[in-house]
Amino acid sequence: MSGMLATCQAGYETALAGELAAAGRHPVARGPGWVHCPADPGGELPDPVFAPLILLEPRALQAGAVNALAQQIVDFFAESLRDEQVEGGWPNAWNGSPEPAGLARRITATRRAFDDLLRRKLSRVTRLGVPGVPPGVGPTRGLFVFFTDFDRAWVSRTAVRGGQRRMADNPAAPSRSYLKIEEAYGVLGAEPQPDETVIDLGAAPGGWSYSAARRGAQVLAVDNGPLKGGALAHPRIEHRREDAFGFRPAPGATFDWLFCDLVEEPHHVLRNLVAPWLGQRWCRRFVINLKFGRTDPLALLQELRAADSPFTRQAADFRIRHLYHDREEFTVVGRARF
Repeated sequence: MSGMLATCQAGYETALAGELAAAGRHPVARGPGWVHCPADPGGELPDPVFAPLILLEPRALQAGAVNALAQQIVDFFAESLRDEQVEGGWPNAWNGSPEPAGLARRITATRRAFDDLLRRKLSRVTRLGVPGVPPGVGPTRGLFVFFTDFDRAWVSRTAVRGGQRRMADNPAAPSRSYLKIEEAYGVLGAEPQPDETVIDLGAAPGGWSYSAARRGAQVLAVDNGPLKGGALAHPRIEHRREDAFGFRPAPGATFDWLFCDLVEEPHHVLRNLVAPWLGQRWCRRFVINLKFGRTDPLALLQELRAADSPFTRQAADFRIRHLYHDREEFTVVGRARF
């Protein structure tokens, strides 16, 4: 068996490799945007924070010519379908390392050749293919191809999704951070509903508040700084110029959502914001960003998952992700324990 090929944002291969090694999956190779672990040692599959997609039991194919490599992928796919009925759409996802230069064009050319060859061999199956990785979290079946070089592609029928994905911008959004909260909903599997209540601590300039308000939620945005863009004077957003750490809800009040994206030291946020808000049951769901720019990300991850973490103690469930739109930060999503 060939283990798993885990993908990540370029530059975070060392962090992903360390995370996998800590889970008992010791990498044997890595490159820009990917880490390869050998045969599955058994046990529970890890849920890596840095990997938006993991190819399970991938096969490494190699050929110098586009058509030759495409034919190998067609042969692999057709053989895997021998005892399988394809009745609906199947993901047809092709990705690759950001290096070397020009690899993206090679991937596009090989995919076109693959589509043409597969159409000749299995026309009905070809028509059911859906480009890209479907949204959501967890395993999915289809065809997943990842290029690590011009002449080398890893192919798998099963992949595990972390939920990260690139989001479309909104010209009315006050800031780039809007993309992070939009992406986080997919990881959590829920988003604010009309007339739900949202508290946004450290809201300015209002990207997260705007995201919730445009879905019909009632938002209380707490920040000494100004709101901008679509969040400014929005009828569903009340802005209070207060310190996020000092704000407390009215006695007996519970918000449906807690948002928090503060440029603060992560332990300060954990002790003085996350712990009281989850511990006092002041929110039902949460989306919280924690910056690790000056902190060892793997050490911070270990703390977030430890038995005495406020997430472990006070959340009914939670997920930690390094989102597509995150920089040096983690996004933690989940539900508070009631």
